[in-house]
Amino acid sequence: MLIAHFGHSCLLVDTGAARLLFDPGVYSSGFERVEGLDAILITHGHPDHVDHDKLPALRAANPGARLVAPFELDGAERVAPGDALEFGGSAVHVLDAPHEVIHPQVELPVNVGYLVDHGAFYHPGDSLTVPGQRVDVLGLPVAAPWLKVSEAADFLAAVGPRKAVPIHEAILARTEIFYRVLAGTAPEGVEVVVLPRGEAVEL
Repeated sequence: MLIAHFGHSCLLVDTGAARLLFDPGVYSSGFERVEGLDAILITHGHPDHVDHDKLPALRAANPGARLVAPFELDGAERVAPGDALEFGGSAVHVLDAPHEVIHPQVELPVNVGYLVDHGAFYHPGDSLTVPGQRVDVLGLPVAAPWLKVSEAADFLAAVGPRKAVPIHEAILARTEIFYRVLAGTAPEGVEVVVLPRGEAVEL
């Protein structure tokens, strides 16, 4: 199995029988030039997992690739937990992997995990759901508003793969995501003020 990382949660997995691209989102780059895909698989609808501006170019470069997602997406096959798919000669099972809680006030999208070739590779999206079987290579989320590093470590230990590939890491340089959650969940009358570096601001 060959795997290429295009940043954040976007991985190209070549099983030898199929070429599968997972979660081409806005914090990833270069994926729109990839060709020869059998499938484009989206775990959920957050923009860091699906870039609606670049998706048309990716699809144009891969006219034979099937697009699958667990939500309504133009031109996509809608999938649900329990679905069994086949691309080329590779099997992909759709797992029930709910999106982790960001905050009780933040609405969550439907998220699924994708298990390739009966455990050869697992992409959980924004979930720490442990599949009920052996996983050889794991896409391991490492940073998110819904994740502590200790939880990532516990997830890694629970899955126990032969190898883990860190994903969902680009958010470490995107502090605005965390600020947005804090501002959106702050109590009434509380303002979150992000101070510019090195400048004094009257508060």
